[in-house]
Amino acid sequence: MAEHPALDDSVALWSAPAAERAGRPLLILLHGYGADEHDLFGLVPYLPPQFVVAALRAPLAPPFPAPGYSWYPIEGLDGRDATHVTDAASLVVDWIDAVSADSPVGLLGFSQGAAVALQAMRLQPERFAFAVNLSGYATPGALPGDAALAIRRPPVFWGRGTHDDVIPSFLVEHTVMWLPEHADLSGRLYQGLTHSVSEPELDDVRIFLDKQLEHIASDSKT
Repeated sequence: MAEHPALDDSVALWSAPAAERAGRPLLILLHGYGADEHDLFGLVPYLPPQFVVAALRAPLAPPFPAPGYSWYPIEGLDGRDATHVTDAASLVVDWIDAVSADSPVGLLGFSQGAAVALQAMRLQPERFAFAVNLSGYATPGALPGDAALAIRRPPVFWGRGTHDDVIPSFLVEHTVMWLPEHADLSGRLYQGLTHSVSEPELDDVRIFLDKQLEHIASDSKT
C-alpha cells in the first residue's frame, strides 16, 4: 500500500507574494501523473489575474523510470485504489486549510490532479467554490459528503479530448453519469485532442473562471 506523506509547502509556487494574497480568491493547481508543480503553473498568464494561484507538488514518486510526482499510484495491485485518491485529496484540503482560512477557493486539476480536485470537493462540499476538471474523472465509490454535494451542486468545468486514450473508458463513463448529479456541470469535448490541454480549452476555462469571479463578487455583497 502506498503511503502519503504531507505536502511539501516549501516547493509550492505562488503567483503573488504573501503580502498581496489577503482578501483575494485562491485557485489551487494540481498537476498530473509524472509532472510537478511547474507543469500547470505555466497556465498562470492565461488565468484571470484576480486569483491568487498556488501550484502544489504531489507527494509520491512514480516507479522508475517515470519522472516527476504522483498523487496516487496507478500501477500494481492497488493502482487507482479509491482510498489513495481520498488520502491525496485530504492532504490537499489540509494544506489549503493551513494557508487560507476565509478566502474563496477553487481547484484546477489535470488528469490525476483533476480526480483529486473532485475528491476534495466531496470531502468538504461547502469548502470549495468550484472545480476545473481537465482530462480527469470522478473516482467511483461513495463518500459521506456526496449527498451534501448533490444539494449544493458547485460549478464544475470538465474538458477532455476525443483522442484521449489515457483515462480508462469505464472511468469516463462513470464521470459522465456522476458529475451531472453532483455539480452544475459545464464543459466541452474537444475534437482531436489527446491527453493534453489545448488553446481552445484554455479559452473556455478562462470564460468559466471569469464567471466564477462574478459569482464570488456577488456572494461577497450578500
